Amino acid sequence: MKVIKLDAIDSTNDFLKKLVQQQFVENYTVITANEQTKGKGQMGSTWNTEKGKNLITSILIKESVPNIEAIFNLNITIAVSIIEALNKQNINSLNIKWPNDIMAENKKIAGILIENNIKENGTIDSIIGIGLNINQTNFENLPKASSLKNVMNQDFDVDEILETLFIQIEKNIERLKNNETDSLWKEYDRYLFKKGKPTVFEDDNQERFMGIIQKVNSNGKLEVLFEDDSTKEFGIKEITMMY
Repeated sequence: MKVIKLDAIDSTNDFLKKLVQQQFVENYTVITANEQTKGKGQMGSTWNTEKGKNLITSILIKESVPNIEAIFNLNITIAVSIIEALNKQNINSLNIKWPNDIMAENKKIAGILIENNIKENGTIDSIIGIGLNINQTNFENLPKASSLKNVMNQDFDVDEILETLFIQIEKNIERLKNNETDSLWKEYDRYLFKKGKPTVFEDDNQERFMGIIQKVNSNGKLEVLFEDDSTKEFGIKEITMMY
């Protein structure tokens, strides 16, 4: 892998996007930073970290999916890759919170932000932003956040975890390109946070309701079972899981 290491940057995703616009960039180019001041998460949320303690990275992946309808396959591939990489570090109680937050012991340790560029010829290039809390222990005002160190009570080598993660991503992207998506989906489903358990949700009108997660469908929507045995699917911006 080609790695570009930065000391401090506003956003590794933004840096990589600008780089791609200015010059040819090799597939699987990796940007990392010791510190990120304007990190982005899903739905415009921000993500800031303590300098040098976490993995802050963006990876360029070219033409991994054939069309925009298959784009959620890339999401699950990256989420599963992170789980597999952390399994190699023997991290406890891992789950994937829909759509693609990584949880350990019911707290968020990693987030994924995928930004796609559909080119004129119809091919899709993707920038995969990953923020993984590794050695940071203080998450003031973030009661649902944690880190590998908090979970395992030990320090980790950030570069080693990046290398392990990259290997898993590259391996699983090849599976994705070869249409081996069934096994990726099975693993994603196996690690799905709160699946089969009564869970409180809040809709976009801030009304709360109880439901049971059944699965995530191929469009990336969450299927929820209600008390009357009816099932409804929700998009990312339509509900929030309260946990």
